[in-house]
Amino acid sequence: MKPMMQRELERERPSNLWDTLVRIALIGSLAWLCFTAFSPFLKLMVWSIILSVNLYPAHQWLARKLGKRQGLASIILVVFGIALIVGPTWLLMNSFANSVHHFVGAVQQNALHIPPPPESIKNLPIIGNKIHTRWSKAQSDLPGLVETMQPKIGDLARQALSMVASVGGAMLLFMASFIVATIIMAYGESAGRSGRNIFSRIAGPSRGELLAKLSVATIRAVAQGVIGVAAIQALLIGLALMFAGIKIAGVLAIIALVLGIAQVPALVVTLPVIVYIWASGDYSTGAAVAHTIILLLAGMTDNILKPMMLGRGVDVPMPVILFGALGGMATGGILGMFVGATALALGYEIFMRWVASGPDSEPTEAKPGKVNAHSAVVS
Repeated sequence: MKPMMQRELERERPSNLWDTLVRIALIGSLAWLCFTAFSPFLKLMVWSIILSVNLYPAHQWLARKLGKRQGLASIILVVFGIALIVGPTWLLMNSFANSVHHFVGAVQQNALHIPPPPESIKNLPIIGNKIHTRWSKAQSDLPGLVETMQPKIGDLARQALSMVASVGGAMLLFMASFIVATIIMAYGESAGRSGRNIFSRIAGPSRGELLAKLSVATIRAVAQGVIGVAAIQALLIGLALMFAGIKIAGVLAIIALVLGIAQVPALVVTLPVIVYIWASGDYSTGAAVAHTIILLLAGMTDNILKPMMLGRGVDVPMPVILFGALGGMATGGILGMFVGATALALGYEIFMRWVASGPDSEPTEAKPGKVNAHSAVVS
């Protein structure tokens, strides 16, 4: 009897193994097909989740003011967001196009006034004579100089067009993500439940709830520590430029805002202005020193604000958030900044809990009140 049962078990084992392998292959193929179909919209959905997480408190405040009408609050946010994005972008692009048109017309008519080069430029090592020669040629015969540089100008024009096209594509992606984010926020409670259920299914009920709240808090901390700091610094730089009497203070402040979000030091904007203040001769020595100090301080504000705001409200050390944001920024741009910071925060939390749950370690509880998200994913 026993040999017969043993033979039956031996026949069933290969069959069960093949069934398992076939199921794994089918599930893997289905997952790959789903990812292939969804991959064109991956950036759109990630941006939508990030925007909905950050804007959900404002959406809920507006919905309460409107009698808990979630849909109406989303519509108002969409209209306000599109007006806020499209209006300034159209004005900037229109101003840029007009400036380029006038510049090209002035070059073609030889009506562009270029001052003669100072003789001190010749004393610059290696490139001094070349700069002086080109400057003198531009001062005497600008159309002729432009004609001799036609191939280089064509390459620069193509690069400029590709840059404008990429900026336009990014703006369209952001607008579409904003619209999808408002739809997600309109169904915020169900989206929050779904997010918590996913985390709970992966990591367990108690730990999944904590990881969901940590993800929300990390995304908001990065938004405050990067976008918020960039906005504050751009405002301070704009005020400092207005105080210094710079005519294009608003344009330079917007450039500082964009560079701050891209994690480029604002000194790229303030240092040329400082050079202009000292070289123009329109400022006394005392005024030039005062404006230099103010601009240097405004340009380095992010070094003080960023460490304070990046780890705010998150039960993870600030360097973890900072390294995750910078590493994600280096590999995936602004979107990678949020993904990198969130992934590193989750990995740090999981690793530290694994360390704390060792056989010789005492169980530790999370510090209450540190991760202060209302709910997961969009809350």
